[in-house]
Amino acid sequence: MLEISQQDIQKRLTFDNPWWDDESTVDASYRNLPKRSYFAPFYNLITNRKVNRAVILMGPRRVGKTVMLHQSIEQLLADGTPGDRILFLSLETPVYTDTALEKFVRNFQERFGHPKAAALTIIFDEIQYLKDWEVHLKSLVDSFPHIRFVASGSAAAALRLKSRESGAGRFTEFLLPPLTFAEYLDFVGKEEKLIGFEDENTFHATDIEALNTEFVNYLNYGGYPEAVFNATVRNESGRFIKSDIIDKVLLRDLPQLYGIRDIQELNRLFTTLAYNTGNEVSLDELSKSSGVAKATLSRYLEYLEAAFLIRRVHRIDQNARRFQRATSFKVYLTNPSMRAALFGNPAEDDQTMGALAETALFAQWFHDPKIMDRIYYARWDSGEIDLVHLSGRTQKPLLATEVKWSDRPAKDKRALRHLKVFRDKHPSLKDCQVTTRTVSAEVKLSETLTVRMRPTSIVIYEVGKLLLELKAFPALELMEDG
Repeated sequence: MLEISQQDIQKRLTFDNPWWDDESTVDASYRNLPKRSYFAPFYNLITNRKVNRAVILMGPRRVGKTVMLHQSIEQLLADGTPGDRILFLSLETPVYTDTALEKFVRNFQERFGHPKAAALTIIFDEIQYLKDWEVHLKSLVDSFPHIRFVASGSAAAALRLKSRESGAGRFTEFLLPPLTFAEYLDFVGKEEKLIGFEDENTFHATDIEALNTEFVNYLNYGGYPEAVFNATVRNESGRFIKSDIIDKVLLRDLPQLYGIRDIQELNRLFTTLAYNTGNEVSLDELSKSSGVAKATLSRYLEYLEAAFLIRRVHRIDQNARRFQRATSFKVYLTNPSMRAALFGNPAEDDQTMGALAETALFAQWFHDPKIMDRIYYARWDSGEIDLVHLSGRTQKPLLATEVKWSDRPAKDKRALRHLKVFRDKHPSLKDCQVTTRTVSAEVKLSETLTVRMRPTSIVIYEVGKLLLELKAFPALELMEDG
């Protein structure tokens, strides 16, 4: 039986690294795409060599991880890094199977005569396909302190990095989420036209109806760069997202990585969760509706979170206490476009818009795991609040948000009474807000409580914009207080 030769591996490496040729550079298909707003902070991580750590780029499929890696290579070349000091390889490539990472590193050094102390950049794309990748990568970081190692992963990385034993002090994670609404507006050339600036931290819609139309487009396909830029993909976004993103994760990635045998069972569970995005579900309900045994559910839920398909949010009561034995939780798709792919594109007046708007707001926080870990929903006998941000230091509520795709709360204060109940319990609660469809207003419920009302689309734009730029936003105190 023939085995893959070293010569074949070298040919493939030359093909994947055209910048090794003085006359070649990064492929035009990567160069011609605009950079995501996350590019600058990610590139800073790659080029900052003061700390000897590997940079791990994580995120769902098709959000632009490989594109951003190649754009980083292009920027390195533009900044004067010689092409023969950069190695890129995708561990999804069959010819690289069963080759140890250290062998790639040493062959690269030998090929170009690099001394051990040479400052090189080595990038491993789709590293999750290497068994025990974190052990191998940690060893490389320790053995080659002058090399900046960068790796990407679309599944398993989140799950593996939860237990930091192998990578403690050796990895810096960078999460690339689906497009934020702010990025989407920028990419379609509508941001300057539809967004006005009241000050550096506050925005308003110059045309709320037009902004809401773009928001619905964002829900339907706008989380994926390729769907935004490619008319064919956009017009067939349901098939594209389902076949190229969801199905590949459910039918290939997760079974391959975790040895799942009953793929249809996993698919039924995900379909049930996607249909209920933004809603509270229980293990009993899930077991009945999906046909998955409760003993298996927890494992599957962990896998789906590891693949960046869903995120669970847990419940607190009106006293902001968490439940020790919670069997109910809210589930959110990490990208609302996945629901449209499975069940059809929603129109602006669809009943599902409330849950999808809530999912979209949650998705804007997705890039910061520390903040996401502090988001809960509150529910008690007489009321509920969609999103409550707790202080990392005191565990007291800092921000309460009700997400509505309706202007009714601005006309009927009774729709806000649960906010008053919750605020009366928590004087530390600094900010209460209700999102609407079109209305901006302030409603005074008591001497100490004024509820801010703003259109959902502008709030979702603002969260994504300001968190990324790390500007002053009320909820950013979550980061400041630890």
